[in-house]
Amino acid sequence: MANAADPDLSELRPGERERTANENGGPIPEPGRNNWRRRIIRWLLLSVLVVMLVPVLLGLLYSVEGVRPVSTLMLGRWLTGNSVDRQWVEIEDVAPVLLQSVIMSEDGQFCAHRGVDLAELNAVIDDALEGEKVRGASTITMQTAKNLFLFNDRSFFRKAAEIPLAIYLDGILSKRRIMEIYINIAEWDAGVFGIEAASRHHFGKSAASLSPRQAALLTLTLPAPSARNPAKPGPGLQRLAALIQKRAQQSGGYTDCVR
Repeated sequence: MANAADPDLSELRPGERERTANENGGPIPEPGRNNWRRRIIRWLLLSVLVVMLVPVLLGLLYSVEGVRPVSTLMLGRWLTGNSVDRQWVEIEDVAPVLLQSVIMSEDGQFCAHRGVDLAELNAVIDDALEGEKVRGASTITMQTAKNLFLFNDRSFFRKAAEIPLAIYLDGILSKRRIMEIYINIAEWDAGVFGIEAASRHHFGKSAASLSPRQAALLTLTLPAPSARNPAKPGPGLQRLAALIQKRAQQSGGYTDCVR
């Protein structure tokens, strides 16, 4: 029970409470420390807000036809003094078979899902829970989000961030625009970005002139651009290219959204 002689501090203003507490043997207030704590919390909240707003604003900018986005990997190479070979090409100037090959190899449900292939994602989660080796479930939209806003480090945080970003991009960009951005910012060899630069780098021709086999071989370099050379494929790569080529020929309505 409070002593009747003690003053009632609850009705005093903050500064008066501190002075009264000092006069009655209370702790010495440290307003400077409290101010710094508030400032740190404010800066942290502001930083989180900025990080969240940047993809939102850039996504709106990238929805404008004619804007040519760059990837975080390209920015990283520029900042570290490394070369970047990238030639932007409009999607209508790319051989249709390349688009078909990329979709049928990377994301067969690209035209149907809303940025994330939930069926595939659930299958991956189930496999992980059963102790099986974790495999990728990234859609083309998720890979585009990663290339635009994130980095290539393999982490749960990056994968978790890809999902809302992919859903957002799918909501504000057409499938055709997402594909156009993806093939122009993807890395096809060390420092070689975009399908036009890749076509000229590996085959000495424009992306519009790619043959079905060349399109399939280029598509196979996407998961490991520094390790696979489409211009000098080994037997294993040739075998996979034949499979991708067959899938592209049979793509049918699976690729209608980018035509």
